[in-house]
Amino acid sequence: MTAEFPTSGALLGIDYGSKRVGIAISTPDQSIASALEIMQRSQPAPEARTICKICNEYRIKGLVVGLPVHMSGDEGEKAKLAREYGDWLGEETSLPVTYWDERFTSSIADNHLREFGLSQAKRKQHLDKLAAQSMLQSFLDAPDRSAPPSALHGR
Repeated sequence: MTAEFPTSGALLGIDYGSKRVGIAISTPDQSIASALEIMQRSQPAPEARTICKICNEYRIKGLVVGLPVHMSGDEGEKAKLAREYGDWLGEETSLPVTYWDERFTSSIADNHLREFGLSQAKRKQHLDKLAAQSMLQSFLDAPDRSAPPSALHGR
């Protein structure tokens, strides 16, 4: 995370995927994350317009992109793609970007949806935005937001 990453103002949480991107937003005081929407992946220009519109509408000050690291803490191909996507979004929005460990966020979100008794099809409709919310809330709650993803789970 760069020194310029904001400590106040709304943040956008991004759960990158090859087919869908889950999007969550924080309160301006950076205390609570809420699921916002799921964006279907398409061409770069429409994706950039969608994200820029959200950033303008909610006065976003920074982007927190989920980093899918392995259980060992190592980064693989998916983490590389998430970093490329986050870097691209940072350029498109002119906002600072940081990366945060997203291990377990999809399973946490899926467990919550199961508790509500939703079918698998219904869970799929909400999973990515709830995973983004879980990842962003983890970032907001962290005592050290500058910790590298591999350090977050005791590695």
